[in-house]
Amino acid sequence: MPYQRILTVQDISCVGQCSMTVALPILSACGHEVCILPSALLSTHTGGFGKPAATNLTDCMEPIWRHWQRENITFDAIYTGYLGSVEAIRIVSEIMDTMLAPGGKIIVDPAMADHGKLYSGLDERYAKAMTQLCMRADVMLPNMTEAAMMTGMAYCDTFDETSVQELLQTLGGGDVVLTGAITTENRTGAAARCGGKVEFYAHDRIGGNFHGTGDIFAAAFTGAWMQGKPLTEAMHIAADFTCKCIQNTVQAPAHWYGVKFETALPDLIEMLK
Repeated sequence: MPYQRILTVQDISCVGQCSMTVALPILSACGHEVCILPSALLSTHTGGFGKPAATNLTDCMEPIWRHWQRENITFDAIYTGYLGSVEAIRIVSEIMDTMLAPGGKIIVDPAMADHGKLYSGLDERYAKAMTQLCMRADVMLPNMTEAAMMTGMAYCDTFDETSVQELLQTLGGGDVVLTGAITTENRTGAAARCGGKVEFYAHDRIGGNFHGTGDIFAAAFTGAWMQGKPLTEAMHIAADFTCKCIQNTVQAPAHWYGVKFETALPDLIEMLK
């Protein structure tokens, strides 16, 4: 198994099992060295705790990576999640220009929209800058809302297989793994565009709304893909692991704020064998 140094750039939500606090343990469980560059610090995620205490860390990002540059530190992959500002996107783009090792990979989760609208605090200028960043990625990981925004296609709650294929083929950039691409009463799943071919992967829908599952999927996909798994196999692993995390949580109503991904890490390690 290759041992890779992966830089992840996203926010830290101190409570809530999402973003950086999900990415770091999952990537580590996949056997990779994980380096972090936080874009913001929040007391909790924004999904039901009330307004969090928040600190924008954009001013800290440039001095940090400039120090790395002086030390000749490079990364085998750069994986981004929620960035939160156009300035953070600019900084990440510079890091991609200068700090990837030869043959290094870029994975971008746009993390900017869901259910047909941008996240609170983000605007069209941000969406345009994030779209440009996604075009640089070896693999981008949008959900259906984000993909529709990037292509200019109208968003609706349900897409059939033909419209998903059209969406995937319209997106520019490198390979794509699209989450939420299958939406029926009993089934959900993902779709991948790899080398011009489209593959769907469906699994049973588990009822409920769970925070952080997109971050879990993105981290598990990145960890598996950077192990050398083919893109579609990495998508399968990420989807199966995310489902396992949800299954571990559905019987725990007090755990409404996230999913118990930690108890499923042994399953992820087994999936990767």
